[in-house]
Amino acid sequence: MGRNMDGRLDIEQIKDKLGIGADKVYAAMGAFETPEELVKAGRKIREMGYSKLDAMTPFPVHGIDAALGIPYSKLGWIVVCFSLTGLTTALLLQWYTGGLQFIKQLIPFGLSPYPLVIGGKPLFDFSFSIPVDFELTVAFTALATFFGMWIMNGLPRLYHPSMNYRNAHRATDDRFLLVIEADDPIFEARKASDHLRSVGAQEVEVVIG
Repeated sequence: MGRNMDGRLDIEQIKDKLGIGADKVYAAMGAFETPEELVKAGRKIREMGYSKLDAMTPFPVHGIDAALGIPYSKLGWIVVCFSLTGLTTALLLQWYTGGLQFIKQLIPFGLSPYPLVIGGKPLFDFSFSIPVDFELTVAFTALATFFGMWIMNGLPRLYHPSMNYRNAHRATDDRFLLVIEADDPIFEARKASDHLRSVGAQEVEVVIG
């Protein structure tokens, strides 16, 4: 890692490796006053041929994903897989400790816990395994949802180029921001800004960083 005259880390080299800096265009961004205006504008911008779109809003906006062409999240599939893993783990654990270990007791010198036969019930049965099945399924589901959401969203992230937009803070209050990202195949800063203004965007800005 390069160092400057003061012996400090060369921040400019770090920024260059991360793809950020004063010469790096992130997107063209514009603000709208209502969610209805945002959805309508997003649909028009997409019809112009843009595909790398995003939106920043103070609360979830119905219809914005479809308007911007954002696909359904894959998080649900990840959660389903982990839920089934939790259910399978619970069943196998109970079957192993009850049914399988009881069979091992028939083998000389077999090491196993004593089976608990209560009220003449079988050592393993699906009906009385339901509470543990439910608990492990919920536990795996919650963990997969929490950590999967963080990983897929790239969190924790202390910096994002959109923060350089002069009114980015209003996306958590009373403004709805539409973003045309610079890595869009047809992106041109001036043209993208004009397109945002043509669909009613206010405070349009080409954001760098």
